[in-house]
Amino acid sequence: MKKTYNFLLSLGLIASLTSCENYLDINTDPSNPQVAESSAILPPVLSQMVRGHVFDSRFTGRYVQYWGLNSALDSWERHGYISGSDNGGEMWRSHYWSVGKNIDLIIEDATPKKQFDFVGAAKVIRAWGWQTTTDIHGEMILKQAWEPNRYVFDYDSQEDVYKEVVRLANDGIKDLSNPETIPALKRGDAVYNGDVTKWVKFAYAVLARNAHNLTNKSSYDPNKVIEYVDKSFSSNADNFSVPHAGTNTADGNFYGPLRANLTTTVPGAYIIGLLDGTTFSGVVDPRLPIMFAACPDGVYRGVQSTFGDPNNVAGNTKRIPLLWGNLPGTTAPTAGRWIYRDNAPYQLATYSELQFIKAEAALKKGDKALALTAYQKGIDAHLDFVGVATADKAKYLASKAVKQVSADLTLSDIMLQKYIALYAIGAMETWVDMRRHKYSGDVYTGFVLPTGTRLFPDNGGKPVYRIRPRYNSEYVWNRKSLDLIGGNNPDYHTYEVWFMKP
Repeated sequence: MKKTYNFLLSLGLIASLTSCENYLDINTDPSNPQVAESSAILPPVLSQMVRGHVFDSRFTGRYVQYWGLNSALDSWERHGYISGSDNGGEMWRSHYWSVGKNIDLIIEDATPKKQFDFVGAAKVIRAWGWQTTTDIHGEMILKQAWEPNRYVFDYDSQEDVYKEVVRLANDGIKDLSNPETIPALKRGDAVYNGDVTKWVKFAYAVLARNAHNLTNKSSYDPNKVIEYVDKSFSSNADNFSVPHAGTNTADGNFYGPLRANLTTTVPGAYIIGLLDGTTFSGVVDPRLPIMFAACPDGVYRGVQSTFGDPNNVAGNTKRIPLLWGNLPGTTAPTAGRWIYRDNAPYQLATYSELQFIKAEAALKKGDKALALTAYQKGIDAHLDFVGVATADKAKYLASKAVKQVSADLTLSDIMLQKYIALYAIGAMETWVDMRRHKYSGDVYTGFVLPTGTRLFPDNGGKPVYRIRPRYNSEYVWNRKSLDLIGGNNPDYHTYEVWFMKP
């Protein structure tokens, strides 16, 4: 009946449009375009990339213990989820809707104009969207995505989505390198100002993530990963940084005090321990006072996951500061600090991350000399990104916290420094890494998962390995398709995703 009704409604609509064709013609305004140009579509697309990434990072950041809430037993810190909520579904919404068909509109507008720089950038953005979203959720709707006149959609395997990322990224690279291009990307490109060479580097950054996430598979190729990294970012100047004006809540950085999104969020004890000398042989990291704020008594503290902040009492000198650097109940700073400035850009991919990817790939390959060089470059770049003074940087790089000899370098050394470098802006990628390594306390020294009553009750003793698909699209409209992948089961979020399996 539904199909018949939709068909008859369509016939009625067509007849109606035909009968008033002339009326519609006289109401077309020739002085205003009826189809948006690529340059008008791209800026909000870039904004929505950030929105999807940062909104969901609030929750993946709790999974990896970057931060926690003032209150105890938060569902996300317990490796659970909120039933009947879209929390954790923003990248899903972004990929399919707010970015979604806008990518096709850019391609359709730019192709006949030979603006292949726009076409290539659009394909790379979609590749990034597939990669980031599948890494969170696992199976996705690929083959039927954006198919018109459909209200039920079938899920495809993560393996197929990974292949689509490779196809799109390589197609994007070809378009960005097309010699017949009539350059136009500079108009609307707030990230690279139309520099196609940097868009190509971003495409290779996506490919590097895609290839490196498969470390547990026999098909993993460290040489290919290293090749992709070498073709990607050359320095922090290549970082994929989406700017914010920071003049009001609409154009302000999500992490800035102007938006005040993090009023109940406090730093995690694990990240503080990596910087205050607890983990690294008593060496205090010079990034500590820049990335975090001390308690009123001058001590840096973090919250133990699931326990809440026991010091959350006004006037307590041990009270843990908020994520963006001031204490609960006090006036927010007007400018913020570091990535918490209202006008701070948001980094969707960085040079330091890629160097740590290269370091791990080289270590797996058995080339410890190359691994050490990449590892040290990654640390150096993040120290610069944070804004550490030159003398302090040199002292830290020569300290016991940083391996100086290739024979001493371990996987843990690489992953712990990568964990620091991805703090806040890379919570998604850190969660990928932790799942690849099964939350190993050997790799992530001292990392402890919630257990017993502190683990989410639906988990059956297992940690989280995926976020359930967006509630309002999938669980309201697409439940039958979810049944086929186990998506309606209460422990679906504990199912291992494809990329982490052998």
